[in-house]
Amino acid sequence: MIFDLSILLRIGLAMAIPAVFACASVAIAGQSAPWNRHVRIRRRHVVGGLFLSFIGVGMMAFGAWSARADTRYGAIYSIGIMLVTLIGGGLLLFGFGPFASWLLEILGRYAERLPLPVRLAARDLAGRRPTTAPAITVTMMATSFGIALTIVAVGMTAQDRAAYSPSARPGTLVVRYFSAEQADAVRAAIQRELPGVPIAQSESPREYRHFNTYAENVGLLEESVYPHEVIGDEALLRYITGDQSTPYDEGKAVVVMNADVKVDSVEIGYDVTGNNGPLATKTIPAIAARTVDPNMQTIFVPAKVVRDLGYQLEPGELIVDPSLHRISAGEQARLDSRLGDVAETYVERGFQAETTWLVVAAATLLIALCGVWAAGDGKDTSSRASRVLRRAGDGSAATFRWFAACRAGLSTLCGTVLGAVAGCPIGMLLLWPLTASNSWESPPRVPWETPWPVIAAVAVGLPVLAAALGGLLAREQAGGEPTATP
Repeated sequence: MIFDLSILLRIGLAMAIPAVFACASVAIAGQSAPWNRHVRIRRRHVVGGLFLSFIGVGMMAFGAWSARADTRYGAIYSIGIMLVTLIGGGLLLFGFGPFASWLLEILGRYAERLPLPVRLAARDLAGRRPTTAPAITVTMMATSFGIALTIVAVGMTAQDRAAYSPSARPGTLVVRYFSAEQADAVRAAIQRELPGVPIAQSESPREYRHFNTYAENVGLLEESVYPHEVIGDEALLRYITGDQSTPYDEGKAVVVMNADVKVDSVEIGYDVTGNNGPLATKTIPAIAARTVDPNMQTIFVPAKVVRDLGYQLEPGELIVDPSLHRISAGEQARLDSRLGDVAETYVERGFQAETTWLVVAAATLLIALCGVWAAGDGKDTSSRASRVLRRAGDGSAATFRWFAACRAGLSTLCGTVLGAVAGCPIGMLLLWPLTASNSWESPPRVPWETPWPVIAAVAVGLPVLAAALGGLLAREQAGGEPTATP
């Protein structure tokens, strides 16, 4: 990943540059809009906006193409690709500035055959373009940010899920990062919080000494929790296999695999002197055992065998087997309180997707709805339109409510459609540099799916919601001229 931070922070930094261009786009929307609905927007504004948008899409496509390979990218190169893509997204949004006024002009011109409330709403919006165009542009920008954020978050979550490597069996409590002198106190704290629950223990040489194992015709997974070998007691072996009936012999190694293998012995290479000389070797008998979790494949060596070679061992991790007790969040919190800074507790709960971005996406959609309020600000209808409404509905409030609902829904529809058109390419092209690897350990890029149902729901649902609110909150002025608060 470009940034080794949370999804929300990475996306927030990524969206900062387009946000600046989006603010400028709102200002351009108001400046380019004519006051009279019969006056057309200057074509140079529309053509210039299209030109900038095409440049922006081209820059984003270049950034995505540059980051397409599943290889390691240097930090400077990655930052350069990201900046090109972000500036391209900003130019796309900036070029969309005059589009709201242009779309209102088209709606006002071809609204003759629409139903009366919709026709009057389109003309009302087109007649106040210096006010309504910036408001619709706000809706457009907020919608584009929300959609782009959703696409990016879904894609990055898929990539993070692929990169996730469990640190234990699901549901396991692991207590680690404590000194040898504190091991007894840590074990006592666990026993006080979880009385009667067996505790497994992994061990490691007290001082760094070469120690490795080899079993013929056995290939272990590099992404396993214990990639090569693990030293421990009987409880640790049965935790690794997930089977309490696994045979244990303090003089035999156990090759733990997720497949049936035949193993008679394991060769140990060791150096207890620490002189970095040639490794001594010893062959010990071994058996094979299956594990319920493929991530636990390893070679288990009993602690007594290692001590007999001359090593001094110290506790590495204290483990509560989930087959015997599955710890709750409350128990973990109480254990953390008991341990303080002495040790760290960890419970393997699998990949947990980041959901904070949902709050940000919801906030952008709320801002999109606020554009409806701005579009309805000021005098709502001309005197002619007001007379038409009274004559068509015999002065009833229901007729005006339909008008207010149509105006709110129509203005939001303009914003959400334009926002979807801008947000989709930004999100889909920005994903490539955001998921580019800058480390050799990162997994290859995984396929991601664009959340089209969510995008369609936003493009359709927001106008419907805005129309409903516009109709419900519509009211009339005391003087008989209607007004609406959508």
